[in-house]
Amino acid sequence: MSYCRALVQKSPYLNARLSDICISTSAAPTYLPAYNFKNQDSEGNVKEFNLIDGGVAANNPALVAISQVTKQIFHENPDFFPIKPMDYGRFLVISIGTGSAKVEKKYNAKMAAKWSVLGWLLHGSSTPLVDEDTLTGTDASVDVSTKENLEKLVKIGESVLKKPISKVNLEINLSKPIENGGTNEDALKK
Repeated sequence: MSYCRALVQKSPYLNARLSDICISTSAAPTYLPAYNFKNQDSEGNVKEFNLIDGGVAANNPALVAISQVTKQIFHENPDFFPIKPMDYGRFLVISIGTGSAKVEKKYNAKMAAKWSVLGWLLHGSSTPLVDEDTLTGTDASVDVSTKENLEKLVKIGESVLKKPISKVNLEINLSKPIENGGTNEDALKK
């Protein structure tokens, strides 16, 4: 992501290894231990990081990503033009996690009537979002970090890419495939 490159150029000590980032953001208190690592910038300055799961501070990583992209657009980062900051229909968000089954309505018409543009983005807009909410058992558990389970989650992620693009039917609160909509993988290539 261009935002990350710009941030790392400004603060090189943030150029952490992907493994350190993944372990840190998975360190959910009570499930996995906090994670410590050190990074060095190009001048040899060492920065120490003591991190836990990002959900403790911001439990919606997709919203955090959208806000960071929006900031870059407001700052006229050339990597994000010609998109307008509020043109959420041009955003494609893929959020793959351990998931949880959706069994009840999260909002109603009275609540939706009060939504801002961002509210529609988060609750019911047509912005593409790959959302896997059918995981059960150890697949849906945040505290099963065995190699076997992580490999299984990778296979689940690959399978999700092959699934047809879906849209939530709010009357029954279930995702239904969009006829002739292609696959999630196709949507990512657009």
